[in-house]
Amino acid sequence: MSKPITVLVSIDSNSLLLGARHLKNYLNTLVENYNLSSMVEILETGSFGEYGRGVLFLVLPDDVMYSAKSEVDIEKIVLEHLLKGRKVRDLVVADFDSGGSVEATKSTSEVRIVLRNAGSIDPRNLEEYIALDGYQGLAKALRMTPEEVIEELKKSNLRGRGGAGFPTGLKWEFTQKVRSDEKFVICNADEGEPGTFKDRLIMEGDPHSVIEGMVIAGYAVGASKGYIYIRGEYFESVSSLRDAISKAYEYGLLGQSVLGTEFSFDLSVRLGAGAYVCGEETALIESIEGKSGRPRLKPPYPPVSGLYGKPTVVNNVETFACVPPIIDKGAGWFRSIGTQSSPGTKVFSLCGDLVKRGIVEVPMGTSVRDLVHKFGGGIPKGRTLKMVQTGGAAGTFIKPEEMDAELDFDSFKKSGASLGSGVILAIDETHCAVDIAKNLMEFFAHESCGKCSPCREGTRVIVYILDEFSKGRGTVEMFNQLYDISETMEESSFCGLGQSVPIPLRSILDRFKDEFLSHLNSPGCPVGVCEFDKPEKKKR
Repeated sequence: MSKPITVLVSIDSNSLLLGARHLKNYLNTLVENYNLSSMVEILETGSFGEYGRGVLFLVLPDDVMYSAKSEVDIEKIVLEHLLKGRKVRDLVVADFDSGGSVEATKSTSEVRIVLRNAGSIDPRNLEEYIALDGYQGLAKALRMTPEEVIEELKKSNLRGRGGAGFPTGLKWEFTQKVRSDEKFVICNADEGEPGTFKDRLIMEGDPHSVIEGMVIAGYAVGASKGYIYIRGEYFESVSSLRDAISKAYEYGLLGQSVLGTEFSFDLSVRLGAGAYVCGEETALIESIEGKSGRPRLKPPYPPVSGLYGKPTVVNNVETFACVPPIIDKGAGWFRSIGTQSSPGTKVFSLCGDLVKRGIVEVPMGTSVRDLVHKFGGGIPKGRTLKMVQTGGAAGTFIKPEEMDAELDFDSFKKSGASLGSGVILAIDETHCAVDIAKNLMEFFAHESCGKCSPCREGTRVIVYILDEFSKGRGTVEMFNQLYDISETMEESSFCGLGQSVPIPLRSILDRFKDEFLSHLNSPGCPVGVCEFDKPEKKKR
């Protein structure tokens, strides 16, 4: 062995469930047993962007990615690659391509801004983040006036990555202009949308990018306190963030006199109980205040009157992670990526019936077809794609012939495809549209806070009707009633949860009307997976 070798082990929540820490420790043991410690360094890192292939190990500088599922696999890697310099071909992830740059990985079409460090640094090592220009954006921002920072954000046209797409610079400006003795910055890391896991992997793989973005926001708007509101179930993300916050305090990047300036900013983590409605910013604020997580009447809006009645900026994880490189490299650099109305990149969660599931970051305007086939590897087992849900639970369903739709903040108006929270859920031919709709509506019914009757009762009735269809007892009147309820919920629900339910429901009803109507007093589901096709449970 003539050159040092570094082995990066993906330690994210998915990998941990597959035994990543055990396999990493076993690798350490074998390296010591074979006297390789002086030549082989084993480091933890965040997600490489994929899951479902076992625990991933990246061997550098050879740029070889291995998928290991057992101690036997680890032994092969050590005996063959580390000792003899030969690839273990049956463990190689064949389609991995590092691209030689954190901004071009796995494919020359993937551009990494938010995920610039994920999978290449130890997220718990602040020095590694700093070595890759970490906190350069903050240092530059502190040499600018707050107004100049906000103007740079406005020029970049960074729009909130939480789904609404509201201009970030404009939101910050609202808060900055309000006179108040106290202001707050909140990171919405609740991520309660089914199929969405990008924020979790960002926080686990590069927590300092989020922290740096929040400190810059605090300086720009005049806030001295920040909170990261995160789902309590995200154990690894919580641990990663708390560790990163502690390190940032040690290095003078948080607390009194940030980087030796007169600006001070404190940051802490607040755990949520996993309520989907707390993804709505005012319900989130209520939860932080110790109240039941239910939305407030608006106006006033949080930038003017938010946490404890004080001006508050609320952005999500991905939005804050975009801020440091924008300040560091400039608005022009950011606008050169993506589309004119939606600059920059978007991180997508690829899930469902795909060969390669995980996260990918691509320029705004990338088509659904590329996300499914190029980055997702297409549909496994030789099956046929039936539909794709874009944008998450509150997003739209589209058919395969509509997949040329390019996703950005204007795509919904142009093609009916939704950007939303960045979910690409592929569904193959073995699934029934009725049960897909029923499963989705059960989620909304479960997560309704019950504050308003259109959402509380509307979701319940929708689930009842879809259950009747699933059991072959649907009627034309019931089918039409689903549209009537959708219209009522859209026009009169108190918050975005109830108002967004009609979007996925109508899109699947419109595109798969024949499949729903085939369930009218039907002896069996055409696909053969509905409730009335399942054998009855024997009574005791």
